[in-house]
Amino acid sequence: MTLLQVVLQVVAVVVALHVIGLYVFTSVRDGRTALRTARTNARRVAPAAMVLGVVLVANGLIRDAGVQLSWLIGINITRDIYAVEGEFVATVQSFATPELTAFFSFMYVFGYAFLLTFPVIMYVFHEDRVPLMTTIVAYSLNYGLGLVCYVAFIAYGPRNFMPELVDSLLYASWPQAQLLTSQVNVNTNVFPSLHTSLAATVTIIAYRFREPHSRWVPIAVFFATSIGLSTMYLGIHWLIDVVAGVVVAIISVAAALRITEKSTSGPHQLVSLRMTINRWLKNINR
Repeated sequence: MTLLQVVLQVVAVVVALHVIGLYVFTSVRDGRTALRTARTNARRVAPAAMVLGVVLVANGLIRDAGVQLSWLIGINITRDIYAVEGEFVATVQSFATPELTAFFSFMYVFGYAFLLTFPVIMYVFHEDRVPLMTTIVAYSLNYGLGLVCYVAFIAYGPRNFMPELVDSLLYASWPQAQLLTSQVNVNTNVFPSLHTSLAATVTIIAYRFREPHSRWVPIAVFFATSIGLSTMYLGIHWLIDVVAGVVVAIISVAAALRITEKSTSGPHQLVSLRMTINRWLKNINR
């Protein structure tokens, strides 16, 4: 199977999940109104989306250079992580079964892609653009912080550090996945877990803006939890990577909320200031 075939397989499954998700979690009744709202939101968040695009492209372009830079200035913390948590991931894998491996492999690849993309589609139809803007800004911050950490810290995952104890269950059950993961990551980029941070980001935002999509919250929690566990079960990340990922998510969402609040309140503040000035001028004329 080629890389293109793997990508098409992932896209087909994720699109199917999107169709189900839109039917279950959205209540779009008026198609024209929905499209008008989507166009308006897309136009308003376009600058933030462009920033996210630049961050993603930059991550891809400097991935190899970042690894080389990391070996020059970074700190190898692999043994420190092992000293703290030991063989915890190996213990997690001791409960492995074919069914669990299939489930966590699905969540790591397909579930992750769905969880990241579905909120963008769902929020674009929301009358309030704040959830969509917050999501896009938080994604950019996640990738930015992740890139900084990957340069500052060198860390090999459990499957690379102790292969005699931890198996690469994802590649053993679905070898084609290596064609995909090799395009977006390298072995020393495990601290923090971006799978965990981005999944946690979606969950935090889902809870923060739970109305009118309250039914989405438990699904987001389930997917995010499963993805976080999958990174350890599959031997890709340490527990510390997962915890660090949650911390990155909290920081990213908090910063995104502040940025979004300023960007959306700016026009209202200008209107209020203009009204205040007009009142002062009227009083002066009197």
